Order: sequence, then C-alpha cells, then structure tokens
Amino acid sequence: MARRRKKLKKKVFVTFLLLIVIAIGGLVTYKYSFANDNSKENNISNNEQGNNNTSPKEDEVYEISLLATGDALIHNAIYWEYETDDGGYNFDGALDYVRDIVAEYDIAYYNQETPFAGGEPDGYPRFSTPSEFGDAMLKAGFNMVSLATNHTIDKGETGVLNFYNYFKNKDSVVYNGIADSEESRNNFIIGEKNNITYTMLSYTTSTNGLPVPSGKDYLVNVYDAEQVKEDIEAVRDKVDVLIVAMHWGVEYVSSPNSEQIEIANYLADLDVDIVIGCHPHVLQPITMIDDTLVMYSLGNFISNQYGTDDYNKLVGFMATLDITKTVTPEGDVTIDIDNVGGELIFTKYNGNPITTANHDGHVVIPFSIMHDGTYLSDYQRIYEKYTGILENMEMDLNITPLPAS
Repeated sequence: MARRRKKLKKKVFVTFLLLIVIAIGGLVTYKYSFANDNSKENNISNNEQGNNNTSPKEDEVYEISLLATGDALIHNAIYWEYETDDGGYNFDGALDYVRDIVAEYDIAYYNQETPFAGGEPDGYPRFSTPSEFGDAMLKAGFNMVSLATNHTIDKGETGVLNFYNYFKNKDSVVYNGIADSEESRNNFIIGEKNNITYTMLSYTTSTNGLPVPSGKDYLVNVYDAEQVKEDIEAVRDKVDVLIVAMHWGVEYVSSPNSEQIEIANYLADLDVDIVIGCHPHVLQPITMIDDTLVMYSLGNFISNQYGTDDYNKLVGFMATLDITKTVTPEGDVTIDIDNVGGELIFTKYNGNPITTANHDGHVVIPFSIMHDGTYLSDYQRIYEKYTGILENMEMDLNITPLPAS
C-alpha cells in the first residue's frame, strides 16, 4: 500500500535516467582508455583510487507501529465501579488485560467519547466522565486521542474547556477536535517518532442537537467539508502521515451509510493516509480507497452498553498496522502502510449483558486469551462473525487468531 505514488513513479524514472547516464559514461570511458594506451595504467590506478573513496548511497528506512481502537463510552456504572475510598477514581483495573498489548506500539489511538467536563460525574444522556479515566488510558500507553464527538458539548462551553484543559498540558499526546480559542484550534499538534512525523485531525457530524455557542465554533470541530479541506491543506505538507478521526454514521448499524462513504472518498481525494471512524458503537468494515486506509468503525473500546445482537455493542477491535518511510538518495519519500490487522476485544462485566440492569466489574478482554468460556461462552462463533464484518469490504486483515483450546 505505497503512499505518494507519484513520487514512487518519479523514483523509477530517476533510476532509469541514472542507468542511461552510467551506460553512456561507460562507453566514453571504454573509447578513451583504448585511444590513450600510454595513460591506461594511470587511468586504471586513478579509477581504483576513486572507487575506494566513493560508495553508492542507500535508501534510508524508518519504521513505526500504530494501534487504534474505538469508543471509550463511560457510563455511570463504570465509574461507580472504579471509585476509590477517598472519593476519587482509579480505572487501571479495566485495562489489565490489554495494557501490555498497547505498550508494544509507537502510536496508540483511542476515541474519548465522553468528555472530562468537570463537576459531578454524570452518565447518559449528558456525560461528564472523571478525568482519572484519561489518566489510566495515558498510563497504559495511549498517546493519540480524538475528542470531537456527539457528546463533547454535553455540559456546554464550561465542560468543553475543562475537557481541553485536561489535555493541553499533556506534551506527549497528540489530540484534536476541541479548543479554547481559534488560535489553539489552528495549532495542529505534530508528533514524531523514528524520523516519521504525524498528526491527527478530529471531526464530528453531530452534537446531538446541542448548539455550539455562537462565534465559538472552535470549541468542537463539527464536520464542514470546506473547513476540513483548509485544515488538511494547512498540515498535509508538514507531516509524513496524516490521520483523520471521523465521528459519523448511524448507531448500532454494522455497515457504513452513504454519508460515511462520501466523506471517506472526499478525505481520500485530499490525500489523507488513514481514516479512523467512531460513533456507531459496533464494528464496521475496514477497507482501502485508493491509497487511503479507512476503518469505518472500530466499535466500543469499553462501555456499559448491552448487546441484543450477539454482543454487538460489547465487541470492539484494536486495529494495528506498520508504517514505513523510505527516503532515497535523491530525496524522494515514500510512505507504506502494511500488515493491517489487529485484535478483537470484549467488554466483560458482571450482570446480564442484554439488559440495562446495573453491572459492575467492567474490564476489556482481548480474544487472544479466550481459550474457554470463562469470559464469553460462545466466543468462537462471535470471533468468526466479527472477523467477517471487519473483512466485509474485501480487505484481508491479519487478525490475531484465537488461542488453541
């Protein structure tokens, strides 16, 4: 899946020209050497000396890895479970089984569905999530977070500013989707690892009907095609890898709708490298549009939702891939995205998973440790079903297999 295809063609063309030059040079040297027998030995000596002093330059190759997962949808049953004796919160236990997986990747992305809005914690329908959840996620290794969702403005301007203030001093985190001013909105955060630069832009197609305060559109990035184009043009040439997080689609539907497909094609035309979708809360396919990798929906990372259709709201995906940057001696750059795959995950809790009864003990379980029915009784069939949904748009994914039973 080579990026920068025009530059790739240029590399082939340059190589062809070099071969022609070398051939002509060899012919001239051949004629010259035989026309000047008296200097033949000196020429050989000089050529040998020159060969000893020069060596062909090689391509420079750099690599990073990326993990991306879905929605952190923190209902009140989850934060009740992880409240501490002193009135605070510690969500580390929810991540016990995925922490080591996340730590293996250079970039680890997730969507913070519910805002750290401050004040008293609150659940559905207008959320305010304890910021300690963010502490647990960043501690686990997540370092890229999309913040523009349909719940971002649940607690109004004050809630958005509290949300933004949590992240603005997190120097090692690439975040986008909310801001406290027009200036900060346009100050795109660029990360770098192994000589590969990257950034992420975040947009939502809905705010659940809640109005963004007049004149303060910077508070949350509501999708607008022209604004998105301006943002991409402002940052595209500054980074090797451009990621766009899209909060879109219809909840609980396992196929992308026409709007998602239209936006995905638009972003591909704008030379976005990776599109990561969220909001449906269920899995949707992963595919390629030209050279753009599109993940329509990675489902929920963690939630207290219930699954009336084969645990559909409790099964998510941690997508993984490798990014390779190659720089030729002539300065041409290609970006390759390879080894796209990942691991199915399941939000396990105590209680009936097909009702809204109070639940507790929420923890994210990777399917790679499901070797019996401890976490999910019908795990093999569920694995096959959701692998099929992810690959439903003719994308062959390297999905982590179930362990031997």
